[in-house]
Amino acid sequence: MARVLRRVAWGLAATAVVVAATAYAAAWVGERKAQRIVHVQVAPVAIREDPAAIAHGKYLYESRGCMECHGAGGGGKQVIDDPGGLRVRAPDLTRANPAIATYQPVDWVRSIRHGVAPSHRPLLVMPSEDYNRLSDEDLGALIGYLRSLPAAMGAPAEITMPWLVRALYGVGVVKDAASKIDHSLPAQPSMVPEPTARYGAYVASVCVGCHGPAYRGGKIPGAPPDWPPAADLRPVPGGALARYGQPAAFIEMMRSGKRPDGTAVSRVMPFDSFGRMNDTELTALYLFLAGLPQR
Repeated sequence: MARVLRRVAWGLAATAVVVAATAYAAAWVGERKAQRIVHVQVAPVAIREDPAAIAHGKYLYESRGCMECHGAGGGGKQVIDDPGGLRVRAPDLTRANPAIATYQPVDWVRSIRHGVAPSHRPLLVMPSEDYNRLSDEDLGALIGYLRSLPAAMGAPAEITMPWLVRALYGVGVVKDAASKIDHSLPAQPSMVPEPTARYGAYVASVCVGCHGPAYRGGKIPGAPPDWPPAADLRPVPGGALARYGQPAAFIEMMRSGKRPDGTAVSRVMPFDSFGRMNDTELTALYLFLAGLPQR
């Protein structure tokens, strides 16, 4: 009996060593992956800086989630400060940040549309998959607004990933935006805002980062462990959209952050941004989601 127990103990010890070595190797691969060079063809866009374009860029900045991470004035803020060690501070996007002050027009496009820094390394937390399909017109207006912002405090980005997140990143469970995006796609043609499912598909691009390209929801890769899973946005029984039989109810939820029964929706949904979408865009988004395949 003692011999069997010793064998079991040695087996468990050996297994622990293998698991630890594998995790260490995966974390090392994650570190290497974060430093890789990403080559993408970056098509320039016309940056619009007339008053109407600046106003439209401001609307996009405030309604598409940019403000949630970078703050109302673009000065950056603490996005995640998890006890488990995951810390993310979004950078100041104004000219006070030395890194931003040197941005050329093409650098803005590379960062926002492709998730790649001017150094050609991946931007680890930037959700560029949400913005990759912005039309050239909208992207030009957004960049014009960002370039017009007055100087803030100049704080750079700060990202601290615990070893488990680094390991998951190393093996591909957690991916950066540059790994998710099809960089060969041509730019999305400009679209006229209208309350249609077709235009709603364009608006819904901003949902991809959390809810997935098929809008099925689930656990958000790389998010803090206490974050709830993203909801299934398809019109399936038990799905989030089943509660909203008409656009008005959906719009009210997006504005208030509450379901029709008064209960609060997920605390990680960026309602402060998405609730700023106008009625045309929210109606279009509802029509698109309501028309998604149910299987």
